[in-house]
Amino acid sequence: MDKRKLAKILTTKDPSSLRMVIGFDGFIDEINHVVDKRIDADHFSRIDTIIKLAARIERASGLSTNIELHSVQKKIGGNGPIMTQALAMHKADISYIGALGHPSVDDVFMPLADNISLYSIAAPGHTDALEFDDGKVMLGKMSSLRDITYARLMETLGKDRLVALLSGADLVANVNWSMLPHMTSLWQQLINEILPLLAEKQQKPVFFVDLADPEKREHQEIREALDLLKQFKTRFFVVLGLNKKEAYDISAVLGLFDLKKLADMTISLEAVNTALYDHLNIDAVVIHPVDRSSLVMHGTYTEAMGPFVSKPKLTTGAGDNFNAGFVLGLLLALSPGDALLTGMATSGYYVRHAHSPTFEDLIRFIIDWAEDNI
Repeated sequence: MDKRKLAKILTTKDPSSLRMVIGFDGFIDEINHVVDKRIDADHFSRIDTIIKLAARIERASGLSTNIELHSVQKKIGGNGPIMTQALAMHKADISYIGALGHPSVDDVFMPLADNISLYSIAAPGHTDALEFDDGKVMLGKMSSLRDITYARLMETLGKDRLVALLSGADLVANVNWSMLPHMTSLWQQLINEILPLLAEKQQKPVFFVDLADPEKREHQEIREALDLLKQFKTRFFVVLGLNKKEAYDISAVLGLFDLKKLADMTISLEAVNTALYDHLNIDAVVIHPVDRSSLVMHGTYTEAMGPFVSKPKLTTGAGDNFNAGFVLGLLLALSPGDALLTGMATSGYYVRHAHSPTFEDLIRFIIDWAEDNI
């Protein structure tokens, strides 16, 4: 995987010709820092790691405590909208279907409408994202996401419009299954009612799925959802995206390895990735830990190291930016290793700059990465 060669290849590509349909979640994200010591009305020291916050909470057991949150920013949230925002930087033709406000789109999402077709089918959730140097804690309010159903999809778009959108797409992405309680049922109805209406194509469009931390869902629910994915292979090239924790958790749910070894993460990334690919019988499984990423596609394992940064400006949305960059690489017909690099370069740029890269930014970042200038 030659980064300089990749940058050169990208200069010959045109992502603006791509057509995408993405759904179905939507959140208003409030980014917060957790106050450690308040110095005065305008200044404070910050709790900068999850471990320190956990210790603060543990000390309050049997007592009580007050934890102050300092709001840094309110922004578009949800795995789908953030992934969409990242892909929109490449001027692709995108339709987003999701929880953006009902009956009308909420103002926070209106900037998306400048170059994205928006179809809102429910009110958004709300997330307080607590940012730390070693990760993030997401506190979500999600009751409105119960309205994301096949019936609401038909009520808002109708079958003909949905078929037209999916028929013309190079990418269909369904993300944040974990927070959408009716998504498995929606998938089943898409398989039954919509897939037979889509023409078979020699070059299948990508169907990308990100479960988004399914730990709180019942194991049987997870197994049922994953079992449906291979049915989309009749019309799509099916790809499952996971972070490292999700990959090991799913392997446990599926009984692929010894549970203690999975909990201790002594099973190698390659073994986990390969086992998931073999078990699920889909076209590709991609896993993105913090410092690297891995992929099994066409039966071949590929792993690449990423541009790690110890002090990120923003981590909320980094995984969604990886997903955006990775599927962009697939859609531009890059090699598996180069698609991993475009994914990690997109997230690497995002965590350093707190916004997604344009296509030109992406190429420049890959060059700088190759020259150790990031």
